[in-house]
Amino acid sequence: MHTVKEAAQITGLTEHAVRFYTDKGLVPSVQRNENNIRLFDAESINWLYGVKCLKQSGMPIEAIKMYVDLCLKGDSTIPQRNEIMMKHKEAALVQLEEAKQRVAHLEEKTALYQAMMEHGVPDTTNPGKWEKYRHIHCDVFYSPSDSPAT
Repeated sequence: MHTVKEAAQITGLTEHAVRFYTDKGLVPSVQRNENNIRLFDAESINWLYGVKCLKQSGMPIEAIKMYVDLCLKGDSTIPQRNEIMMKHKEAALVQLEEAKQRVAHLEEKTALYQAMMEHGVPDTTNPGKWEKYRHIHCDVFYSPSDSPAT
């Protein structure tokens, strides 16, 4: 049997995370001694590894809890567990596309900064100078005249 500290060391989680996961019911096999101290056996350590893996994939705690509860019900819940994974995968793919768009935007910005430094291209990135460059990118600059009428 392992203490919280030992379970954290074994799994690479923080002690806080181990306590949090057990308090959320994500480690159903955790035991407690007569002093109410958590004790972890091999199965409990496996649950912690499983939760860690799902959490690292970006899965929310609520979905992990549903997954754990389904696992406890046995193999008959494999279709439901698969559905949780499929939904999570779709959400991760959306996040991946958003991240790709952010990277593309940052690549454009860093190329612009390189051009400013190497070729003296005017600084259109500084909001303090945008009024001067309104004619170049009028679609993205704020103007009081652009505000909706009240």
